[in-house]
Order: sequence, then structure tokens, then C-alpha cells
Amino acid sequence: MMATIRTMPAAPDAPDLLTTAEMALFVARGFLAFEAIVPEEINEAAIAAFEPTGAFDLLRAKPDSGTPLGDIYPDPSPVGAMLRLPRVQGIIESLVGLDAVYDHDWVHLREPGDTVDQHLHQDAIIDLTRAFDIQMFWYPRAVAPGAGGTGFVPGSHLRSVNEFEISRYQNIVGQTDFAGPAGSVVIFHQGMWHRGRANRSDDRRWLYKIRLNPTTPQVRRWDLADFDAVHGKQSDHIFATYDPNSAATAFRTPEPWFESAASRLETVNRSRLWRYLTGDQTFDADWYLTRTEGRQRIDGMVG
Repeated sequence: MMATIRTMPAAPDAPDLLTTAEMALFVARGFLAFEAIVPEEINEAAIAAFEPTGAFDLLRAKPDSGTPLGDIYPDPSPVGAMLRLPRVQGIIESLVGLDAVYDHDWVHLREPGDTVDQHLHQDAIIDLTRAFDIQMFWYPRAVAPGAGGTGFVPGSHLRSVNEFEISRYQNIVGQTDFAGPAGSVVIFHQGMWHRGRANRSDDRRWLYKIRLNPTTPQVRRWDLADFDAVHGKQSDHIFATYDPNSAATAFRTPEPWFESAASRLETVNRSRLWRYLTGDQTFDADWYLTRTEGRQRIDGMVG
């Protein structure tokens, strides 16, 4: 089981925004997992919509790519009902904004006894933009360990590759597979390395996936009540003075698969993404960006 995020519920019909601590965890690891946040009646309605053919995505009408989020899947769609839940709306608003647009979606079915793992991949092409899409994975039925839960490599989201360049890798230390109750939702940064896993159970594994694109900067859209406590100081440095509860601590924490030579580069990658999300271009973890930028300013004074 992976670590899940638990927060207090929002008021009825109000978006239940992420906290700064949750946003920092997303920046550090590339995903957030929420157990059983979709009510059972919506889960069952979705299965009823998906079940008739087993080829739901080949037959159903879909929105056009670029359609505003608020215009897709009107009532009585179970997908629309899921997307309009206050918890789900808060997650989306915090990460890409409710002005996001629909990219694409798909229903992934893993039949019992399907023992073939999908190849590890990163969706789409090499993409070096600071702005990012999210991919939402909704499991309307419970997924037991070994029952085909999506496999992924935490912390891989800032290692940009071209789709299947990583397909030859079979196992990476620290990889995990989703397992959890019905109605669980996992959110990926667009760059997460992931794959469909073999289903060695006796149950069908259903997964609805949707990708959303931001249309405006993703700056401080979440609940900022804990911002000052988490954001920390520019001077936060593991070898000087540091706050163990700060965002910088999350960003300097390596994943098991990080190479020693590259771990600090990942700290910098995470810090750059945090600068974008917070709008604070002075943020740093362990002084890496600050010292480099200081020398670049000095170079600019010469000649």
C-alpha cells in the first residue's frame, strides 16, 4: 500500500483544496493518492456504464480535446458526477485550475488472469515546460495487491524521456503498484513513469483515466493556510540551518532508485518546479540554485 493523503472535508459544494504540504509532496514524488473519495453509488453507476461491451472506449461519444472542464460529461454521467465532487474539484483546482481543458480519457480494463505487464513508459513526448498536465486515475472497484493496479516509479516525473525509451526496464527499486478500496483516485504529474500491471486475481480491474491541461499559470491555487509554515526560508540548508518540516526537506529526500551522483540534481529539479508553483523565484533547497545564480550575476559584470 502507498501512503495516502487525508484532509478535512470541505463545506458542501465547496472545492476541497489541497494543502501546501500536499502540494510539496506532489512536487517531490509526482503523485498523490486519495482512498475511497468517490461514493459507492457513483462507482457502481460507472461500472454499469462501462460493463455492457467491455469495449466502452471504442463505442462511446467523447468530448473534443480542448473542451473546457466544466463542459464535459454533463448529468447524468457518472464520470461527470465524479469530476464534480468537491474533493475532486479541489484537487483539480489546486493543481491545474478549474479553467483546465480536457485532453483525453480512456477506460482501462484488466481481465482476470491477464498476466502480461505493460511496458514502462512516460506518456507523450519529451516535454521540458514548467507547466504540467495532470492525469487522474479513478478505480471504481477495489484493487487488491497483485490485481492489476497501475504500477509506477515515485519521483520519476522530472526525468523526461520520450515515451517508450524506458520500456526495457522491468523492475526499478522503489517502484510501487496501486492497491486500495473502491472509489480511490490517484493523481499523476504528466511525467510519471508508469505501466499497467498483470491481473492475477479473479476480478476485473477497472480504471478510468483522464488527462487535463492547464490554461493559465498554476501559481498558488491551493489552500495557503499552511504556506508560511511549509514554504520555509531560502537559506534552508541540510549542512547549516534547516527546518525538518519544510518543503526543502521533502525536496532533498531521495527515492530509493536515485543514483548518488544525480540525487542533488533532483533536489534542484523539484526546487525549480516549486518556484513555478509558488511564484517565489528566490526559493531554494540546500543553496544549489542561489549559489549558481550568484556566480552567473558576477559573470555578467565582467567585460
